[in-house]
Amino acid sequence: MELSKFEPFLVGKTILITGATGFLAKILVEKILRVQPDVKKLFLLLRASDIKSARKRFNDEILQAELFNVLREKIGTNNLNALVEEKVFPIAGDISIEDFGIENSEMKDEMLKEIDIIIHSAATTRFDERYDIAMNINVLGASNVLKFAKRCANVKILVHVSTAYVCGEREGDIVEKSFNFGDSNIDIDVERKVIEDKLKELEAQSLTSKEVTMAMRDLGHQRATLHGWPNTYSFTKAMGEMMLGHLKENLQLVIVRPTIITSTYKEPFPGWIEGVKTLDTFILVYGKGISNVFLADPNTKPDLIPGDMVVNSILAAIVAHGNNKSYHNHFIYHISSSKINPLKSGDAKLFMFHYFTKNPWIGKNGNKIKVKEITFLSSMDSFQAHISRYYWPLLKVLQLANVLTWYYLIDGTYTNLKRKIDMDIRLSKLYKPYLIFHGRFDDSNTERLRMTMKECKMDDVLKFDPSCINWEDYFMNIHIPGVVKRLA
Repeated sequence: MELSKFEPFLVGKTILITGATGFLAKILVEKILRVQPDVKKLFLLLRASDIKSARKRFNDEILQAELFNVLREKIGTNNLNALVEEKVFPIAGDISIEDFGIENSEMKDEMLKEIDIIIHSAATTRFDERYDIAMNINVLGASNVLKFAKRCANVKILVHVSTAYVCGEREGDIVEKSFNFGDSNIDIDVERKVIEDKLKELEAQSLTSKEVTMAMRDLGHQRATLHGWPNTYSFTKAMGEMMLGHLKENLQLVIVRPTIITSTYKEPFPGWIEGVKTLDTFILVYGKGISNVFLADPNTKPDLIPGDMVVNSILAAIVAHGNNKSYHNHFIYHISSSKINPLKSGDAKLFMFHYFTKNPWIGKNGNKIKVKEITFLSSMDSFQAHISRYYWPLLKVLQLANVLTWYYLIDGTYTNLKRKIDMDIRLSKLYKPYLIFHGRFDDSNTERLRMTMKECKMDDVLKFDPSCINWEDYFMNIHIPGVVKRLA
């Protein structure tokens, strides 16, 4: 691998990365430092009270992560610390505030003068986030990043990390096209007023903080479904894209839309993951013997993409748009696998069964947990019927037994079963849009980007072609072991 292939664009460049403590941003920072240490500066925006706290968060949550062990072993701890000291500048800031709330005017002026590239990866990815929080981060946050970018004297490109599921619940081929402001009759100012009015209403009721949180989560879901999105996350990410497209003017904007992000495929090593993501919830619930019945259509093709491939596509887009005038200034990329290397849900459940049969989970009592074959129920109606047929009658019996024994003998059994039922229902409702999804993401723009990397001989440095993934090998030897090791 020749570093010179990467030099024309990133050598001597100053990059701002938002959401620096997030999963993708960490992979991104590690990749840049490992492959192109001649970058000029990395400004890393993260939530902290001041610069000292920001530096501590960077050291504790980013630099000390297992992810950096390969680089640490490659160049040595002292050299890595020296590289970071010279190149990396953690910034205390909040994207929901204009100018990120940066109080140090000298630092802000330096950023506005020097930044060449902005990668906006900060977001709240909780599907059922409070509507006010999701609006502030995913919509207004995107707007604040754009305003800051337009004030930067030398900025060449803004890369916005979105999600492929901004499309909502769709079927068939889903093309890489941008949203127009006002699509689906959405008025962002109206949505903000809805939030404002709801918060005033809740404040007048003197509710607890937990009650307010639940009410604002419900409001987000209501507004999302009203406009045709399955959850608050995808709805606010779609509005964020609309805002960017409307306000960008002549700024070069690239939107990267990954599908369901999973553990690293190759870089810096296979199987690194942090934070329980969509697929991982079911792996953990199944492996621990909590449930083997899930809402899913065995004929659908869940669209998975490893985190390092997403990061490589981001860097490839920066290289391509910075060096090729044929790429216009507003481009969408689906970073996906369902078109060129589809995975069947039925195969994924077999991989999980085979893995935990060969490598059973060890319970708290020291015994091996024997898993049953997974059962998929392809509709919410059939899932609810299954719960009613197999679980509710037993729950009723346990409830009666508890009463008769003064909650002395089997209260724990009743509580555990009810918790299991509540978890099954909640997970099914939350992840239904992804488990029963009949769309296929077209990736024509991304394929063109892959060809560009091949033509300029950078495809060995920036690999993001999912056709090379053997899904059985990835599940059995990379992803599930990574989940078990790092998320259990």
